[in-house]
Amino acid sequence: MSVLVKDSQAIMNSVNGFSEETVRAHSSSRNEPDWMLDFRLQAWREFEAMPWPTATDEAWRRTRLTGFDLANFRPFAVSSGRVQKSELSTRLQNELDEMDSAASMVFEDGSIRFSEYKTDLNECGVIFADLHSAVQQHPDLVRKYFMTEAVKPGLNKFTALHAALWDSGTFIFVPANARCTLPLQVILSQSSGVGSYHHTLLVAEQGAEVTVVDDLLGGTDGLQVGVVEIVMGDGSVVRYMNLQDFDHSTWNFLTGRAVMGRDTDLRWIQVSWGSRLTKAFLDVDLMGEGGHAELLGIYFPIGNQHIDHQTLQIHRAPHCFSDLLFNGALKDKSRSVYMGFIKVYPRAQKTDAYQRNGNLILDPTARADSIPGLEIEADDVRCTHGATAAQVEDEYVFYLMARGLSRAQAERMIVQGFFQAVLDRVPVESVVHKLEQVVERKIGG
Repeated sequence: MSVLVKDSQAIMNSVNGFSEETVRAHSSSRNEPDWMLDFRLQAWREFEAMPWPTATDEAWRRTRLTGFDLANFRPFAVSSGRVQKSELSTRLQNELDEMDSAASMVFEDGSIRFSEYKTDLNECGVIFADLHSAVQQHPDLVRKYFMTEAVKPGLNKFTALHAALWDSGTFIFVPANARCTLPLQVILSQSSGVGSYHHTLLVAEQGAEVTVVDDLLGGTDGLQVGVVEIVMGDGSVVRYMNLQDFDHSTWNFLTGRAVMGRDTDLRWIQVSWGSRLTKAFLDVDLMGEGGHAELLGIYFPIGNQHIDHQTLQIHRAPHCFSDLLFNGALKDKSRSVYMGFIKVYPRAQKTDAYQRNGNLILDPTARADSIPGLEIEADDVRCTHGATAAQVEDEYVFYLMARGLSRAQAERMIVQGFFQAVLDRVPVESVVHKLEQVVERKIGG
C-alpha cells in the first residue's frame, strides 16, 4: 500500500489543475482498466463542451455560483491507505459504534480507509464493496450499471465532472430475493481544500431488500460532487438515507436518481445540514406498474448557508404512488430553495402523487423559496402539491412558556415537532437519534 500511495503522490505532483492530463493521471494512480479510462475521458470531453450554469438557466435562477471557482481546489486527493478502527478519528469511531449495521465502510482522501463486516454477506450473495475494488473484481456488473441507466455523465455539468474524476464510492449489489435486514453503513469524511467525487451505486434485483445509510461529514473549503444511483428490479424494497453534514465552507453538488421497476418500494431520506452551498437534483422514476416511492427531506441552514433541492417525480406506468415531503427550518441570513415537479405520462393512469414543502422561518432575515409544479398528461389521476412558509407563532411559544418552559426550550420543542413528520418515517432508530441531536445543535446555533 505504501508504494501505491507514494506513486499516487508522484502522479498528483505531476498534474496542474483540471485537464485531460489530470483525468489520465487520476485513472493511472488507481491502476484502472482501459475501459474505465476511456469512460472517464469521454466524460471529460462532455464536461468541457458544457457551459457552466448561469442565472438564465431555470434550475439555477435562485442559486448562483458566486465565489465558486474550480481552480481553487486540488483536483483529487491522495490516499493515505487503510488503517485499523482505533486509528480513525474519535468522531468516525463514534459514528461506527452508534449504528447496528451489517457492514460498514469509511472513506477519507478519496479512498477506502476502513471496512468491517459484522454479517457474512457472501452467504446471500450480497456485494458491498468499495467501487474501485468492484471495478477490478466485478467488472461486468459495474460496466452494466455504472452511469448507464440511472444517472448518465451528460446529464449536467457536475455529473460530467463527477464521471471524469470520481474517486471514493460504494457498490451495493443485492441479488434476486436476497434480504439484508441490518443497514449497510457508509461514512465519507470530506477532505479539506480538495475536489472529491463520491459515488453510490445500489442495484437491487427482483424481490431483493436492503437499507443503506450514506453519512457525509467534515471537510473545510472543500468541493464534493456526488452521484447516487439506485436501480430497482421488480418487487424490490430499498431504504436509502443520505445524511449530509459537511463543514459550512464546503461546496456540495449532488445528483441522485432512482429507477424503479414493477411493484417496487422505495423510501429515500435526504438530509442537508451542512455545506456553504448545496445544489441537489433528486429524481424518482417509476417505470413499472405498481411502484411506491417516498422522497423525504430535512434541511436546516443557519448563518449564510444556501440549500437548494430540486426534485422530480416521474410517473411512466399506471397504478403508481409517490409521496414527497421536504421540511426545512431557517435561521440567521440563510436561504433555501425548493423546486419540485411531478410529471405524469399519458399511459400512467391511476397515478397517486403528492408533493409538500414546508418552511419554518426562525429569523426575519432568512428566506425560503418554494416552486412546486405539475405536468399531467393522463386523465385519471390524483396529484396534489403544496408549499408553506411560516414563522414560529407567538401564541405557541406563550402556551409552552406558561407550562414552565423557557423561551429557548419552547422554540426548540416547536422546531423538533415541525421535523417530526419526517423523523417518524426514518426506518433506522440510531439515525433518528442522530438527527434529533443535530436539530438541537442547530437550534442552539
